[in-house]
Amino acid sequence: MKLDQSRAPIYEAITEYRENRIVSFDVPGHKQGKGNPELTSLLGRQCMSIDVNSMKPLDNLCHPVSVIKEAEELMADAFGAAHAFFMVNGTSSAVQAMVMSVCGRGDKIIMPRNVHRSSINALIVCGAVPVYVNPGVNKRLGIPLGMSVDSIRRAIEENPDAKAIIVNNPTYYGVCSNLREIVKLAHSAGMKVLVDEAHGTHFYFGDYMPLSAMSVGADMAAVSMHKTGGSLTQSSVLLLGPDVNPGYVRQVINLTQTTSASYLLLTSLDISRKNLALNGKAIFEKVTTLASYGKREINRIGGFYAFSRELVNGDDIFDFDPTKLSVHTRDVGLAGIEVYDILRDRFDIQIEFGDIGNILAIISVGDSMLNIERLISAMSEIKRLYTRDPAGMLDHEYIEPHVVCSPQEAFYSAKTQLPLDDTLGRVCAEFVMCYPPGIPILAPGELITADALEYIKYAKIKGCNLLGAEDMNTEKINVMNIS
Repeated sequence: MKLDQSRAPIYEAITEYRENRIVSFDVPGHKQGKGNPELTSLLGRQCMSIDVNSMKPLDNLCHPVSVIKEAEELMADAFGAAHAFFMVNGTSSAVQAMVMSVCGRGDKIIMPRNVHRSSINALIVCGAVPVYVNPGVNKRLGIPLGMSVDSIRRAIEENPDAKAIIVNNPTYYGVCSNLREIVKLAHSAGMKVLVDEAHGTHFYFGDYMPLSAMSVGADMAAVSMHKTGGSLTQSSVLLLGPDVNPGYVRQVINLTQTTSASYLLLTSLDISRKNLALNGKAIFEKVTTLASYGKREINRIGGFYAFSRELVNGDDIFDFDPTKLSVHTRDVGLAGIEVYDILRDRFDIQIEFGDIGNILAIISVGDSMLNIERLISAMSEIKRLYTRDPAGMLDHEYIEPHVVCSPQEAFYSAKTQLPLDDTLGRVCAEFVMCYPPGIPILAPGELITADALEYIKYAKIKGCNLLGAEDMNTEKINVMNIS
C-alpha cells in the first residue's frame, strides 16, 4: 500500500505539543529557551520551543511505537526500502550499525580501502577483520575510483567466509561502482552488501542518476539526508532491505546512539523526506542543471578540469554522480587545498573540501545560478592570479595499504609515540587522515611506508587539516610496540 507522502508525523506532533503550551518539568533544562536567553536570541524562540525530550505524545527513538514509527515507515516507502531508521548521531553511526549488525570478532568483511573512517572505526569496536580491495586509480587525477567487478570476484573467491561487502555509492569525488553486479556476486556467495551512500541521497529521487542501493537489492544503506537532502547536520537514515532483521538492527543501533534524540534533527528528517518525496525529481533536475553548467564554464576557463561522466568506463568508473562538481587543480600548479583556502580567504566562498590535487563543491537543493556564477568567476580569477609551474607536485591521492593486523588489535595494543621520520616500517596504531573527506592515509594495523609519510608531510605543507592522531599536530604517530 502506497503511503501518503504529504504527511509528516513528527512535525505534526511537535507542532501540536508547542501549541498546547505544556508546562515543562523535564529536561532539557533551558525549558523552551526561557533559561538561556542568549541562545534563544541566536536560534529563535520557535527553535528552542521544540528542543524537547522524548515523551508519550512524541514517541521515543530507541523504541518507536507511534509518530516516529510512522515517520520511519514513510521514509522507507519514499526510498523503496523494507525499513528505515532515523539516525541522529550522523551517518557515521549508521555505517557503524551496518557493520556491527553483520560482523563480530574475527569475521571478515570485504571493503575498498578508500572508505570513510567510520567503517574502520566499526572494525575497531566489533573486532571484524578487513579484506581490502584496492580501488582503481585515475593516473591523471590521482584519485581512487570504484571497485572493479573482477576485483570483487577475486576477493570473494579468496575469502568465501567473509560476512559482507561494503561499497561506496558514490565516492567522495562522485565515482560509482557496478553496484548491481556486486550485489549479485555477494548474494550468490551468501554475503550481505552494505552501502555507504553518505553522498547519494539524490540517487533515490532524481532522474538519470546512478543506481541506488535499495533499487538493486542491497541489504543495508547509510544515507546522509543532511548532505544533499536538506535536513539538519548530523541527521541521517539507515535503510534496510527485506532480508535484514530490523529488530536486531535496532538493538545494535541502540548500543551507541543517544537515548536523548534531538527533535530538531528528527523533525528535519521528517520534513525533508516529505519535500523529496513530493518534489525530489524537480529539485534534482535543477541541481543537475546547475552542476552541469558549472562544470562546462569551469572547463572553458582552461587549466582546471571539472570531470564527470566522460570518465565512465563500465568498470571501476561504472557511473558518475552528475550533481558532483569535482575539479582537478594540479595543472595550474595549485593543490586542491590551496584553491580551497584561496576561495574562502580571498573570495568568501566555502567549498566542501580540497585535497592534494582536487576540490569538490557540493551543489544541492539550496543553490542558485547566482552562486554558481560567483564560483566560476572566482575560479577564473584564481587561474589568472595564482597559476604556477606544477613541476614537483605530488600526483596521487591513494596510498596502497599494507595490512599487518586487525584495526582492533592495533588500536588497543601497547604502543609508543614516535616522530614521523622514526615510524618508517613500523605498524600504525591510530588513524592519520585529511578531513574532509575522512579517508585514512594510515589506519590502525597498517605498515607505515615511505609513500604514506611523504603524503602526510606534503599534506601538512599544503595546509590540509590532518586529524586522527593522538598528537594534534601530527608530528608524531603511535606505533605498535615491537614484541
